[in-house]
Amino acid sequence: MERPKLLDQVREVMRLRHYSIRTEEAYVNLAKRFILFHNKRHPREMGVDEIRQFLSHLAIEGNVAASTQNVALAALLFLYKEVLKIELPLIDGVERAKKPVRVPTVLTVEEVKSVLNLMSGVHHSMASLLYGAGLRVMECVRLRVKDVDFGYKQITVRDGKGEKDRRTVLPQPLIESLRLHLARVRLQHEEDLRNGVGAVYLPYALNRKYPNAATAWEWQYVFPANRISRDPRSERTGRHHAAEDGLQTALKKAVCASRIEKRVSCHTLRHSFATHLLEANYDIRTIQELLGHKNVQTTMIYTHVMNRGGGGVRSPLEM
Repeated sequence: MERPKLLDQVREVMRLRHYSIRTEEAYVNLAKRFILFHNKRHPREMGVDEIRQFLSHLAIEGNVAASTQNVALAALLFLYKEVLKIELPLIDGVERAKKPVRVPTVLTVEEVKSVLNLMSGVHHSMASLLYGAGLRVMECVRLRVKDVDFGYKQITVRDGKGEKDRRTVLPQPLIESLRLHLARVRLQHEEDLRNGVGAVYLPYALNRKYPNAATAWEWQYVFPANRISRDPRSERTGRHHAAEDGLQTALKKAVCASRIEKRVSCHTLRHSFATHLLEANYDIRTIQELLGHKNVQTTMIYTHVMNRGGGGVRSPLEM
């Protein structure tokens, strides 16, 4: 039997280890770039020196961000250790891309209200959850019906960053509109079932363990896509979750219309969620748990945003 090509092996191992499809695409692309950079030599013929050269090239000539360089290193370590079964020594002497220290952009409460008032429909609900529950954009679009608890007014985020689950708040003002939205989504799901396309993607091969779960209502996405599509892994036809770029475009238009002169993205709403909770004197450990931060130091950045770092210094002009 013919051995699969190297990049196909990378995909296979990543799927066995339940990596997300985005991580899979990134790792495969970086492995391909590594091979092409070294004139299509097989990775078995290369090692630490070639990895060091490639990473330095990304930083110096490619001018990539520090995070991209770190992903490239992780991708190549995965290639050697998990796919080729080659243990590499410590990789030092790499020209590192500089990681800028940035304070996140935050909107005031009034600015958030202004932006949300200029949004409507599904995008309004999604943006409201980013701000009201502190969700990341992918956590929002991947939200399942079963993870919205109206009774306890909470949302369970599954497989968040770092493959961690957490619970966060479900804002009271969103409950009625979300109920109405889910009623419409359920009607759409029932129509999809009649048309034979009502099965949704399930993580960790749960469709084999629970054969009927893929078509069950509780497993459907809260924000499904407008169109039927084919899953690139299973090749099953169904309705995936909404694309995040639609929300990003709608938010950008609302920010432009509100004439807010700040660089605003979907993540800005999450930053604003954390900052406004701090301003309301909530404990930083509680905010850390709601955001799903591994280290409280990550959450502490919001104290600097609201000028509590350094004792909340007043300008000489205010004295």
